[in-house]
Amino acid sequence: MPRYKLTIEYDGTPFVGWQLQANGPSVQGRLAAAVEAFCGEAMVPRGAGRTDAGVHALGQVAHLDLAKDWPADTVRDALNDHLRPDPIAILACEPVDEGFDARHSAVGRRYLYRIVNRRAPPALERDRVWRVTRPLDEGAMHAAAQCLLGKHDFTTFRSVHCQARSPVKTLDRLSVARQGSELRVEAAARSFMHNQVRSMVGSLKLVGEGKWSVDDLRAALEARNRSACGPVAPAHGLYLAGVDY
Repeated sequence: MPRYKLTIEYDGTPFVGWQLQANGPSVQGRLAAAVEAFCGEAMVPRGAGRTDAGVHALGQVAHLDLAKDWPADTVRDALNDHLRPDPIAILACEPVDEGFDARHSAVGRRYLYRIVNRRAPPALERDRVWRVTRPLDEGAMHAAAQCLLGKHDFTTFRSVHCQARSPVKTLDRLSVARQGSELRVEAAARSFMHNQVRSMVGSLKLVGEGKWSVDDLRAALEARNRSACGPVAPAHGLYLAGVDY
């Protein structure tokens, strides 16, 4: 049975998240419906990671098995046609070995968080960035972020609803850089826990506002206690930027 790897872009605003759920439309559910409309097969594509309600993707990856050996371009174009008018696009489709698994074969995941740091509200990207009106010191945020790199117990930055077996993760990259009025926080690791990136960004915002120091952020990490975390950044500023294999 041919297996296909899909690279997917989506605006998470109208969805309850990636995962198929009974309480509203999901990206995974819409993909499943598009597959059935295309070739009549009832199956659910498996994704590299779950994104929460309102979280976007620049490079989510999923795989699916089809009974017929279709040309990859045909699969891509047909699914895009059946996904309209939802804000989901199949950027690429390629045949892969049956041993490929979008989730378990991944060796790294990259996230981007976008903050617009200005008084004026965003008109064109209202649901795609977090607007912070107080001036933020991106240099202090980046310097503080480096204390989170490496292998740690990230319980402080883990949702109470997280189902990960262990709070110990290895963070490979956490950077903060400014481009005009926009701050871009980039994070990379083999895997992340539920709300981990948004929790780290929320705490880094306190550093940028001068309310926390590097030592405060380090103390929050070492507390291994959810109550030590700063406010969790909103979902609409977060993007699954890519998955590495």
